[in-house]
Amino acid sequence: MKIINTSSGCSAKKSVLHPPISGKPISHHRKNTISISNCIHLNPTTTLHEKGIYRLEKITIRHIASTQKEPDLLGNFSIRDLQNLLAGKDMVQDLHRHDFFYLLALERGNGHHAIDFIPHHVGRYSVFFMRPGQVHELQLKSKSTGYLMQFSTEFYFPQDKGGLSLLRKASTINHYQLNKESFGKITSTLESIQQEFSSKKEAYNVVIKSNMDLLLIELIRNQTSAPEKVNLHTQEKLEVFMGLLEKNIFKHKQVSQYADMLNLSVYQLNSIVKAALGKTCSAVINEQIILEAKRCILATSIQINQTAYRLGYEDVSYFIRFFKKHTGHTPDSFRQNFK
Repeated sequence: MKIINTSSGCSAKKSVLHPPISGKPISHHRKNTISISNCIHLNPTTTLHEKGIYRLEKITIRHIASTQKEPDLLGNFSIRDLQNLLAGKDMVQDLHRHDFFYLLALERGNGHHAIDFIPHHVGRYSVFFMRPGQVHELQLKSKSTGYLMQFSTEFYFPQDKGGLSLLRKASTINHYQLNKESFGKITSTLESIQQEFSSKKEAYNVVIKSNMDLLLIELIRNQTSAPEKVNLHTQEKLEVFMGLLEKNIFKHKQVSQYADMLNLSVYQLNSIVKAALGKTCSAVINEQIILEAKRCILATSIQINQTAYRLGYEDVSYFIRFFKKHTGHTPDSFRQNFK
């Protein structure tokens, strides 16, 4: 893969193709495929592979470019009509992660989309919703239509707990397969959001956030695989626990540590997780560790011992045994079989 330098301020760029959130010019390196310039810095330890391929020592993290910030917005936000975005060309995004929320609504679509290594069907009336930190790769055909919306936590962050709960609930599912009627409600809301963002009339950011509430509610109503209803207290505590887990998994892996953060006993936390998810708290923690391990193993070229250290394991042998117990593969064989 060639290194293409398409923007000042970046020492080099991997030719990763992604949607234009920076508004910078498009550069083409392959026929009928779009490549958007964005400031993605290589790690200083990046080395040239013997076959002439550059590999990143850390998972590539996409940011909403600073040029997307509006003076009267509380954070970063972007929405685009997909047909205009593609401009008759396929979109190809190599494996990477975002530090913002990513919502792709497809009225018509064809291609491939894997989120956290789980493949999803790309087709009509599909909505993909990703949280910050998740990794994905996407191939989308040129005739796909719909909307792509990206926003930071700071932009949407509501004044009340109810709004934050909507965001947490809606983003627990990465892929929604809707019927025509439900998708029509989603696209109608997205169209209103785009109009407000384009016109930027008085208090447009308030109107956008109100429409986002409607969007999230509609997604939640379509959560066909949602767990059995639990009381509000249990749901709130679970959401906070899951948020803490994603942020602290590299340092904290014990149930007691998360119980302390939540001012709960270990028994109380286990009861909450069991009631909401049907799993023990330890099982949920182990799943998060394995997910982060897979992200490191498949999205970087660092050595397995470095992966273990990054995840907080000083004993590399223990990490290898732990990974094999939960996946059926050693880290090395997992990389060879699935990369």
